[in-house]
Amino acid sequence: MKKFLFDLFPLLLFFVAYRFADIYVATAVAMVAAIGQLGYIKLRRHQIEPMHWINLVVIVVFGGATLWLQNDAFIKWKPTVLYWLFAVILLASQLIWHQNLLQKLLGGKIALTDTGWRGLSISWSSFFLFAGALNLFVAFSGLFSESAWVNFKVFGLMGLLILFVIVQSMWLGKHIISEPAQPEVRSDDPTP
Repeated sequence: MKKFLFDLFPLLLFFVAYRFADIYVATAVAMVAAIGQLGYIKLRRHQIEPMHWINLVVIVVFGGATLWLQNDAFIKWKPTVLYWLFAVILLASQLIWHQNLLQKLLGGKIALTDTGWRGLSISWSSFFLFAGALNLFVAFSGLFSESAWVNFKVFGLMGLLILFVIVQSMWLGKHIISEPAQPEVRSDDPTP
């Protein structure tokens, strides 16, 4: 839970800054928070995960464009670019290089069938593509205010992610490889 909240740190500060100021201040705060987050990880001498680097690059590029050009469209594109980038990475590793990136990342933590790993990769890719498209709809359809988009970015996308993880975990239960049962050794059994 602590790691989850730590990963959300820039997003939460973005939300708070937006409530007290505007989209431009919130964008600057999120950029500083993302840089500070990596600095903190480095100071603690922990390994910086690729996801943190990717998020930092995307927030600096799109946040920087937002501030430089005073155009909030760039920061509104940021979640979509990040999600679609994750989807492309997962799909390319599976379809082009015939390697399952999720299996490489999570293989030491869970054991799945080949079908389970393929399904996990495809379902996460699909989720990221859908969430990115939904972000664009909320941000640019004209049906929602900037404030509604900020709420969606913080709570809507997070709620979708949590719901997806719950559904995903139920599906994964069918594809987990269990350890083979060890035969019980009974004291009255004559075999050693």
